[in-house]
Amino acid sequence: MFKREKALPVKAVSAVTLVIIFLLWTLSTHFRWVDPLFLPTPQSVWSAWLDLLQEGYKGSSLLDHIANSLKRLFLAIILALVMAVPLGILCGYSKYFRAIVDPIVEFYRPLPPLAYYALLVLWLGIDDKSKVALLFLTGFAPLFIATVSSVQKVPRDRINGAITLGASKWKVFVYVIFPSCLPDIITGLRTAIGVTYATLVAAEMVAATSGMGWMVLDASKYLRSDIIFVGILLMGSIAMFMDWIIRWFQRRQFPWVGTEE
Repeated sequence: MFKREKALPVKAVSAVTLVIIFLLWTLSTHFRWVDPLFLPTPQSVWSAWLDLLQEGYKGSSLLDHIANSLKRLFLAIILALVMAVPLGILCGYSKYFRAIVDPIVEFYRPLPPLAYYALLVLWLGIDDKSKVALLFLTGFAPLFIATVSSVQKVPRDRINGAITLGASKWKVFVYVIFPSCLPDIITGLRTAIGVTYATLVAAEMVAATSGMGWMVLDASKYLRSDIIFVGILLMGSIAMFMDWIIRWFQRRQFPWVGTEE
């Protein structure tokens, strides 16, 4: 009989991958395979990180830039949750509601965010309202679609059983449909946060003076690739941390979904 080989831990594979990427980055900058203007050295990126921590960027501390970006992001995500989930449950339950809302969502969903950002600026101004609105629209669509699809997958027998036992339509929504949809809603939330976070830079392109996306864009005007790398690594790390929190919540509350470690 063949001896069963011990599987390599997934986290170890990820760690090795990161080490290899860092080594390639170090070697390519050390031997000048790439111009430092396009790929700064790890040392210069570390120095830029320390400078940003101590002195900030353009009159604001690094924590202020992070806080302003996350404030816009979380406000948009909360608004998307409050509106997309109830509306998605209604549209998943009623084909008439779906016939009203679905064409609107399917029309704007494939559009690039910058295509309608100009309209949002005209309607809402150049302050944070237009930025939050852009992020809200970006996150609304995946949450709405995930909720509608989840409602349609709820077994009809489960709903009929609750109605037979005397549950009103309101109680069916609250105690049967919504709990059944929660795992898919959380998955839709992960997708919504991802696409909304990716749109954050576009949202901070117009008339912004703070935020991680604005910091990266402003640094690009002065060819500060070290600051650009700091901003990219910072945004990526924060996004991974937020996704880890959601996956941890999924594993804790819905272990049958099978979310990977």
